[in-house]
Amino acid sequence: MNPHWRSFLESAEATFDGDSTELLNFGDAAGELQSARQNTVVVPLTHLALIEASGEDAKSFLHSQFTNDINHLAEGKAQHAGWCNAKGRMQASFLVWQQEGRYMLGLAADLQEATQKRLQMFVLRAKVKLNALTDSTVMLGLAGPQAAEALAEAGLPCPAEVLQTAVADGITVLRLDAGRLIVVAPQSAMAALWQKLTVKARPAGVPVWRWLDIQSAFPLVTLATKEEFVPQMADFEKMGGVSFHKGCYPGQEVVARTQYLGKVKRHLHRVNSQQPLKAGDVLHSPDNPDQSCGMVMTVAPSPVGGYEALAVIQSNFAGNIRVGSLEGPQVEAAAVNP
Repeated sequence: MNPHWRSFLESAEATFDGDSTELLNFGDAAGELQSARQNTVVVPLTHLALIEASGEDAKSFLHSQFTNDINHLAEGKAQHAGWCNAKGRMQASFLVWQQEGRYMLGLAADLQEATQKRLQMFVLRAKVKLNALTDSTVMLGLAGPQAAEALAEAGLPCPAEVLQTAVADGITVLRLDAGRLIVVAPQSAMAALWQKLTVKARPAGVPVWRWLDIQSAFPLVTLATKEEFVPQMADFEKMGGVSFHKGCYPGQEVVARTQYLGKVKRHLHRVNSQQPLKAGDVLHSPDNPDQSCGMVMTVAPSPVGGYEALAVIQSNFAGNIRVGSLEGPQVEAAAVNP
């Protein structure tokens, strides 16, 4: 995380989790969560990172590695994509868009360094350059009924369609879903942009954005869940993150066979718990005592108390789930796509 950006946020009363880049809140965690339910919030997305892939072979290289069709990703469009190991398990999940012949790869910040290093191993003779934009670029999340107005007052366009991008003065606006947008700007421009956006939008911490991820069923792969799921376990193909008509990529045979044989028993669920949870927590069911039946992906405090999460769970045991062990706290689970 750029230290100048962190210092600016701290001057705006941001609280971080120790020395980490986890921005917890702006002094009122509960109030920020309540605002996210009906009002407009702006969130520094310090839990995300950005890798730029450039060069004449960038398109073909990414197409050969990712689960989605990069060859047909047009300028002004974005898509979800996964990167799997040979066993079809996701090493990372990405939000990918093309910008002036370069490809931007948004992913979990705790996976950025290792992911970039491992991707570089496969470049070989391809004319591809991978650059981390962590120090030069900042990402903000914007959500709520006045999001478009906030962008307009900042002199920025608002994409009308989901997974569409718009660029103005070197700043990119991407519509993530019906209610949320991501703003990507040079670090040098972010302080002024922050001042303009916060006229309409209340500053909020990363837990608020994670709560919005849970409402939207957005399954972000992080270090805690790396290589735990084939894409279909996280319902990744249902959000357009997998192409079953493109050529080979790592793990493609496993992903395709899983799809066409219909053998996926685990799927994405929303979970409610009165006890704290964390990504990577293993789930168990007394109805299946011999092995675990799921894992937590994303967790956030709930505006109504307790915690909410996204978890991959074996569907036929979702009615009787406990955290950590067969004797652990019981949680409620409901399938995202029943």
